[in-house]
Amino acid sequence: MDPSYKARKEAFVSNLSGSDIWDINVVSFVAPASVLLWSALQSRLSFFTPYSPAGLLTDFILNVLAILFATTAYSSAPLLLNIFLISPAVLLFLTQHRLRSPQKAKPVRKSKAKNDDSKEADSLPVHPFLTTYRAAMMVVTCVAILAVDFRVFPRRFGKVENWGTSLMDLGVGSFVFSAGVVSARAVLKSRASKSPKKAFLTRLVGSVRHSVPLLVLGLIRLWSVKGLDYAEHVTEYGVHWNFFFTLGLLPPFVEIFDSLTALIPSYEALAMGIAVLYQVALESTELKSYILISPRGPDLFSKNREGIFSFLGYLAIFLAGRGIGTRIIPRGTSPTKSPQQARKSVLMSLGLQVAFWSTMFFFNSTYAFGYGANIMVSRRLANMPYVLWVAAFNSAQLLLFCLIETVFFPTVHRATGKEAEEEQSFATSRILHAFNRGGLAIFLVANLLTGAVNLSIPTLDIDVPQAMVILVGYAAILTALALGMDKFNIKLRL
Repeated sequence: MDPSYKARKEAFVSNLSGSDIWDINVVSFVAPASVLLWSALQSRLSFFTPYSPAGLLTDFILNVLAILFATTAYSSAPLLLNIFLISPAVLLFLTQHRLRSPQKAKPVRKSKAKNDDSKEADSLPVHPFLTTYRAAMMVVTCVAILAVDFRVFPRRFGKVENWGTSLMDLGVGSFVFSAGVVSARAVLKSRASKSPKKAFLTRLVGSVRHSVPLLVLGLIRLWSVKGLDYAEHVTEYGVHWNFFFTLGLLPPFVEIFDSLTALIPSYEALAMGIAVLYQVALESTELKSYILISPRGPDLFSKNREGIFSFLGYLAIFLAGRGIGTRIIPRGTSPTKSPQQARKSVLMSLGLQVAFWSTMFFFNSTYAFGYGANIMVSRRLANMPYVLWVAAFNSAQLLLFCLIETVFFPTVHRATGKEAEEEQSFATSRILHAFNRGGLAIFLVANLLTGAVNLSIPTLDIDVPQAMVILVGYAAILTALALGMDKFNIKLRL
């Protein structure tokens, strides 16, 4: 890469100050707003059943392009885009009756989540709202990692240098949080199993094996960035560290803290404990200044201090996500609790999570009428306000997606057996289902395509129409990959 252009690229993503939380929330709301319209079309008109070319195009526009346009062409008017999406959904909801038996209007799609134990599958069902949440997070992530290199992507959405909030800062934490949510399924399966729990050392070795592929990917990314002289933002994670190393180190450390649930039976409490202790260390020692402003020494630890210490914050975020997952994944029914009551319990649990994390964030990041700590959010440190912000936002997103499913597809949480597969399929976007199912592969290809585009095109010098053509094509390629993997039953999740 030309040295002068490389310097321009690095300057383009450096020293950014982000935007306020309201702005981020309005842009992020496009995802549930799009799902709202998709749900209205499907539940009232069965628009996506059977899955015609028109249905595929509409699905792509709503659940992929809407997110892309919210962060680019509509970035100056995200509220208007939300109105465009919500208005027809409300109109359909008020004027059309819900289809009584949607599953009869479509062929049954082969289940992608086979489970030999039918009782276990019934107690830990696949939730369309959780699939939708995970997939929407993946779409936002994949869109942003390339769009940020073009001028059509506002600088306020890029990662801030030291202090502040931005869409991409939120995206990194949300990626970890969503991984924590779905990791709860393995925990719940282990708890429900009648076989003795494996020894801690055995579980730790297993988690290390799970980490190896991600750590290898981190090394490959490190080699490619250094070898190709690719533009990089050193203060993001450090000289050698990257996000794959953070993801790769999570499993063994999570396993260590999972063993502490015997003493502290709450993942949220463990997450808060890590966040509090880390914040105390930042405020009461020289750790904060060491991470932010100290000269980089010759040793690897000093060169990668941002990635090493921010890992504590991401670990807390992952555990917070796992805590919510253990509460919302089980069916929750019993001889004395109906499916409707179980769903109300899930909604109430999510509402309490939103209230808890939001309140903690308010008191931690503001003066809160003289009672708050007024600590600024820092994604670079992954400090306590950052952890609380990510947990509050994702809890709210889960609540919104769960509400949409409950209102438009109320039979989903009541169905069991083969009927449940039909209802889940009817209530889930084919594209979002595919993005969720092929998460790891799609994320890897998105990174490879991002590198290829940046090495072959001077993204800083591309005008808006050209940039949008490239980004739409990129989104279409990722969507085609996701649908292809889904069709051929290739499953590779994060």
